[in-house]
Amino acid sequence: MKQFKKLIVALTLVVGGTSCEGLDVEPTGFYSDENFYKTIEDAEASILYAYDALTLVSYAPVTYYFTELASDNCIVKADEGADAQAFVNWEVTAQNQLLTQYYRSIYIAVNRANAVIENIEGKGFNPEDEKRILGEALFLRAYNHFNAVKAFGLAPLQKSLIDKLDETTATLPADMQEVYTFLIDDLTRAIDNLEVNRVTGRADKVAAQALLSKVYLFAASAKESGVPKYNTITESVDNLYAKAAEYAGMVLNNQGEYSHDTDLQNIYNVDSPNGPEHIFILSLDRSGTEEGDYSKLSKYFIPYIDGATVYLKNTNGTFSPTHDGWSVFQTTDKLFTSYETEDKRKTDLFVSEIYNQDGVAVGSVADGTVIYPFTRKYIDPLFEGDKTSTRPYLIRYSDIQLVYAEATANADGLAQYNQIRSRANATELASIGGLSKADFRKLVVEERQRELAYEGDRLWDLRRTNTVQSNVTNAAGLSPEAVAFYPIPQREIDLNPNIN
Repeated sequence: MKQFKKLIVALTLVVGGTSCEGLDVEPTGFYSDENFYKTIEDAEASILYAYDALTLVSYAPVTYYFTELASDNCIVKADEGADAQAFVNWEVTAQNQLLTQYYRSIYIAVNRANAVIENIEGKGFNPEDEKRILGEALFLRAYNHFNAVKAFGLAPLQKSLIDKLDETTATLPADMQEVYTFLIDDLTRAIDNLEVNRVTGRADKVAAQALLSKVYLFAASAKESGVPKYNTITESVDNLYAKAAEYAGMVLNNQGEYSHDTDLQNIYNVDSPNGPEHIFILSLDRSGTEEGDYSKLSKYFIPYIDGATVYLKNTNGTFSPTHDGWSVFQTTDKLFTSYETEDKRKTDLFVSEIYNQDGVAVGSVADGTVIYPFTRKYIDPLFEGDKTSTRPYLIRYSDIQLVYAEATANADGLAQYNQIRSRANATELASIGGLSKADFRKLVVEERQRELAYEGDRLWDLRRTNTVQSNVTNAAGLSPEAVAFYPIPQREIDLNPNIN
């Protein structure tokens, strides 16, 4: 994707949806409907550039500081920077630079999607191409705005392309009803425009249906749980859950491209990005020339082990090499002990012992060589130095199975819940008889922690269920709004008088 950036030079002048940093003078040289979008190749370049924003170093990796460090999944290494420590300690302020980077990256991504939305229609392209590219851009605009609302609450809705200084001061939405109406409209249009069409790193109809199910689930549980500001959503909780179930059901029942992968380790095989589980996954490859082409994600999760190449034992008795890491995201005892003893997500996807190239054990958690059990979800045996093909798992089929289970809270949902438990060799739940819907939904959220650990969902699940403070000790004593939303960065407030 990176090569297409040069084709859309002007868009690089726009650094965010609400920030005018880098726009000290009236921008010139913008590609527009007069000098770009003349060919389908132009349009393809533009949509790839919109996808490319998701791989920004200030976006994808920073997500884990938000969603994992601030949750009960992990802590951060002791000498990591103060901004990272603030997430673990729940002392995040509007001056936090990680927060600022993430916010700006969201609106860079939104603006690139808006460039496509505003310029693709009516250019005389093949109708199928026009619908597909427009649908993908609508998906991306919704995906990025959804990240904004999960992180910041009532953050600006950037509904049009910014190409002038006086367009950099978007207003805040009136309430959550306006936010969710916008998200739902974009995703509904995306679904109408898209077909099932699996391409690594890109979204199709199933991805849009999956994301819409997650949007509805977030709204349903947040309103039901009394999360601040969600009382303004006018649709009933029951209807929101029903909509979440409807769209998740489309993913599970109305297509044949994506499915439940029976091989747990196969889900995390970096050379199988088109595995059955991967509804939406970033396109990153170790052959890239700069970070963002390739990934260093694995370095965050693997502990430092004397700068060495180490070997991990596979379930079939073979061994896979990996570099060691930076020890940034360190597994909590609470997460590790939440799995049953024989749960494969514990025995097969966490590493507690390392080996040399001859298969001889050379260290373990028990002897202190490995300072914490680390996840195998981000391992690339064919790494080239720090360069890997490890990718964030943005939407997985199992995620949507659990969305469906939580939204329905009935026997059909139980079947999806049990399929995931069965694959992991964990005890299945025989019946939901005697359980209220709320009780079963609590079990599903707990299962989401085990199934989706380190995949960027945990804090959002805690926020929407209003259970941050009951699960994260360091969040105790904060106000309801402080645990529900991060502050909008002060830099953005200073630049945009419409944010208050």
